[in-house]
Amino acid sequence: MTVSELSDLAIVLATNGYLIAFVLHTVEWSRARGLGAERLEDGSEDKVRISVDLFGRLALALTVVAFVAHLVGVVLRGVAAHRMPWGNMYEFSTTSLGFLVLIYLVCALRLGMRWLGLGVTLIVTIFMGLAVTVFYVDVAPLVPALHSVWFIVHIVLATIAGAGFNVAAVASVLYLLRRSAEEKAEASGGQVTGFLARVPSSSRLDLVAYRLHAFGFPLWTFAVVAGAVWAQYAWGRFWDWDPKETWSFVTWVIYAAYLHARLTAGWRGRPAAYIALIGVASFWWNFVGVNLLMNGMHSYSGI
Repeated sequence: MTVSELSDLAIVLATNGYLIAFVLHTVEWSRARGLGAERLEDGSEDKVRISVDLFGRLALALTVVAFVAHLVGVVLRGVAAHRMPWGNMYEFSTTSLGFLVLIYLVCALRLGMRWLGLGVTLIVTIFMGLAVTVFYVDVAPLVPALHSVWFIVHIVLATIAGAGFNVAAVASVLYLLRRSAEEKAEASGGQVTGFLARVPSSSRLDLVAYRLHAFGFPLWTFAVVAGAVWAQYAWGRFWDWDPKETWSFVTWVIYAAYLHARLTAGWRGRPAAYIALIGVASFWWNFVGVNLLMNGMHSYSGI
């Protein structure tokens, strides 16, 4: 078996591992139904909590194992290609999703944010599945335009920033769900039940989302700047409103508006969460849609 084939096998194993982890997180959420409700009596709630915790721990453990296989696959792809593994859409996707899982694991293992697991494993499973089925191409040399240190800087910053934005988007979705549950509980005089009772308060989730966006935005800014410098090196101009450049800028504007609105207008809660979700939609359109549906100077992705 060649190094390239070993890389492909590791990526497929990682994809299946993330899928199983997602299923385990789904069971974790479904088992938590009714937690906090008065109908759970005679110690049955303690049994449910133990069961919920077990499925959550299994999902997290499997995510760690899948991430190790993922990392091996990305590294071996670079070894097989004798270059950094960022020469086409398949390689961009697997590398970016690796950073996404890494940030999630840091949050889960160091900061106790395992409750992000369902959303993160869903995103990773979908796009890893697309990577191995739709985006996949054989190992090939880099096109001349990619032979630049600025290309490496641009890709590393963009992938880390994108990972932060995606984890922040998961936190924003959880904020919307938790806030809705809190309002229903307040109206009925009850309390939040189910798995949402196990996640932080809506105000805490709003803060987590903000901090993740504040982490990702400067990196995205520098990624756009590095991309402009790379464009000057590769094509003799800093900016030409290429579709990829345009949507990178649109994404930057959305996240700039998110942070500006929070700092100046005091936008928090639902308005901020909606902007965050628009931002991540713009990110994925720029990352996938532009490459698949638009032609431009960045049409080197191999698909």
